[in-house]
Amino acid sequence: MSSLKIFGLDVEYRYNPRLKNSYINILPTTQVVVKTPINSEKYIHDLIDGKYDWIIKKINHIRKYEKIDVNLEDEVLIFGDKYSIDHEIASGLRARLQNIRIPTQENILSCYDKYYKEMASDHIPKRVEHFSSLMNLHPTNIKYRKMKRRWGSCDSKKELTFNTNLLKLSCELIDYVIVHELAHIKHMNHSKRFHDLVKKYLNDSKELERKIREQYYRL
Repeated sequence: MSSLKIFGLDVEYRYNPRLKNSYINILPTTQVVVKTPINSEKYIHDLIDGKYDWIIKKINHIRKYEKIDVNLEDEVLIFGDKYSIDHEIASGLRARLQNIRIPTQENILSCYDKYYKEMASDHIPKRVEHFSSLMNLHPTNIKYRKMKRRWGSCDSKKELTFNTNLLKLSCELIDYVIVHELAHIKHMNHSKRFHDLVKKYLNDSKELERKIREQYYRL
């Protein structure tokens, strides 16, 4: 394993004579990794040169969807935008933070989690009701909780569960997850009929699906 600097790019190449072809991978850190059966720096340089436009496009795409960090106690990420803690939209969070007796990071994060759950229970039911009426698909119950790996789920009892972190995304992506989970009431899979149903109510569903998959959970 060796590292090179090519056209300003950090390139790590891994020589493996058992490979039949060379492969280029762009890590979330935007580092370029080349796996190749050819142990030649000139070959790596030429390979990067030939794929430079594609590599830059991928790196720009990763940077576009980088996770937005907020300064705890000073900012909040809601509906895809970062707001000051003094903004009206953050009033519920601000009140919780002001009531903390011992401002440890754990207690501060707990306030954020409760704020997102409160916002989810206010925003999501209205959008579920809107799309339920359009789709004629009605859940038996709606629940909210912080999940590590999923944006939402629909079980066999037609009960929907939404990740409270969903409220950090833009409204259009929240709507996509809601329509996605409602569609599972009728199709408990990701078949063509399922995707056709989602597209019927969200014309840009393919683009929204691509955007949602750039985030940190799955559907």
